Amino acid sequence: MKKICVLAALSACIQPALAVDIKAGEWTVSVGGIVNAYATAVDCKGDAVGGLALAGQGLGCGGEDSRTTIGNGLLPNALIASASSQQGGFDVKALVGIYAATATDSAIAQNSTVDVRQAFFTFGRADLGTFKLGRDYGIFGSHAILGDMTLVGAGAPVQATQRGRVALGHIGAGYSYLGTYGQIAYTTPASRGFTADIAVMSPVADTPVVAGSAYSSTSSPQFQAQLKMSQGGFKGWIGAKAQRFNGVASGTPDLSMRGVEAGASFDAGAAGLLVNVQSGKGLGVLSDADQGEVRTTHFLVQGTYKATDKLKLGIGYGKSRNKEAAPGTGGLRSNANLTVGAYYALNSVITLVAEAGQTRSEAFAGQEARMNGVSLGGIIFF
Repeated sequence: MKKICVLAALSACIQPALAVDIKAGEWTVSVGGIVNAYATAVDCKGDAVGGLALAGQGLGCGGEDSRTTIGNGLLPNALIASASSQQGGFDVKALVGIYAATATDSAIAQNSTVDVRQAFFTFGRADLGTFKLGRDYGIFGSHAILGDMTLVGAGAPVQATQRGRVALGHIGAGYSYLGTYGQIAYTTPASRGFTADIAVMSPVADTPVVAGSAYSSTSSPQFQAQLKMSQGGFKGWIGAKAQRFNGVASGTPDLSMRGVEAGASFDAGAAGLLVNVQSGKGLGVLSDADQGEVRTTHFLVQGTYKATDKLKLGIGYGKSRNKEAAPGTGGLRSNANLTVGAYYALNSVITLVAEAGQTRSEAFAGQEARMNGVSLGGIIFF
């Protein structure tokens, strides 16, 4: 299945390979995007598990025993416009990405909520590296989500997030979301297959899903960094992130989030393998500090096989596990997701997807919830 560069608009690639290019003087203006829809059906069984239990009835099935949604997969719909040029000896580019959801809970309300995740510009040279200023996706966790086979599918079809936003892939059950931040970032020139990314991010508050906010941002920025290498079919990376949070809830002390990440992928002919591990305090299940001062470990293991020129098969397993039953966890010990998928390239722009999987949530007290789900649909890159 062809890797289309619009997927990497989530990080550094930023320009759809199939975009319409318009020459205007010294500038090239490109317009492209993504549209997708997946019919997902889930049923939830087992015990009540607190906190961000993705397999529980509240989140996994949207408060029901079972549910069906026709909405986005892991990617939202997007319209991405960019302009690039060479000015004063520098390669320059500006990009704005506007994103919207497919499914809502109303047949008559306006579906007008848009998410401007990206609005940034870059400048650089091959010998100098590249600087980026503006709003874009984070560095930490980028390889995990970009390498996840469910990026073009749905993965864990959590109903509470798919209506009005997106399905979760392995977010919260394999890795934490990479997030979007105002940032100033620098990417070094490639040297013997090695590059490094360093970024200062605008600090953020926590974004808990099942509880009120307990932390605000401080005057200190968030820092993210990553070292990556590429050699033939092998890619490896290590990364880190850190931020200080102020406790705003009564009796909540300040929090220092610190996380590390390591991973690798290897492609050998038709077969591919990816492994990624994240660990740290305050990483959260879904996003920064959403459980407070809790040490969490995420890991994802995935294998894929290109059966034909058009058909790729894959299996991925991810787990997110809390080390201690701190109040912020709501009693949640872990979320795990197993997904098997088939991805068929109908042509150069459309991929049809069929996935099936199970998500499990476990409590420190021993309760367990299960969500079985299937996803059928497709995605177009233009």
